Amino acid sequence: MAASADSDAEFWLFGYGQDHRGTPEAPGRVVTLIERSFWETLTDHHDSAEQKVWGIAYRIEAPKVAEVQEYLDIREINGYTIHYTAFHPSDGSPTIKTLVYIGTPENDQFVGPQPPQQLAEHIFRSIGPSGPNKYYLLSLEEALDSLSAESGDGHVKDLAIRVRKLENKASGVGVQAVHDMAINNEPKRVNNTDEQEEMEK
Repeated sequence: MAASADSDAEFWLFGYGQDHRGTPEAPGRVVTLIERSFWETLTDHHDSAEQKVWGIAYRIEAPKVAEVQEYLDIREINGYTIHYTAFHPSDGSPTIKTLVYIGTPENDQFVGPQPPQQLAEHIFRSIGPSGPNKYYLLSLEEALDSLSAESGDGHVKDLAIRVRKLENKASGVGVQAVHDMAINNEPKRVNNTDEQEEMEK
């Protein structure tokens, strides 16, 4: 289903994630939007979905509309439907009508919810054409935190914390406790200990 925007006019695209963070043999994990009615049929492992989704509206200038639409139709159309929705800029600017792709239950790449630790471990080890899946997650966390005072996502942040712990464990970095003891004015260094506790919601 091609977008119905006039090819002689600009349009706005709502962006909320990226792609290519895994391989067909070992697919990574990226965010996707789904209908709330579909989400309510799933058994999820984190808090209820918010009523709004944070992202960025990209302005596609008229001369680039046909090219961008063709690219998006190839990239997104299998397992997605096209919608137009209102985008409310966080700075109070006028509302913008944006095109957005919504995932469907028929999308072969949709795997549904996973326990957070299992998901974090999968993200940590997945690598694709655009780089490690973990960089996608950590960049997403940073981007969401930077959009607005309200835009941080608890589920994304929880996964990012878990992935950082996996990174630390893989690199042999532990939690180091340093206590300054007033003995000969020399600090006493306590041996490293790995942080073992797993964050639970």
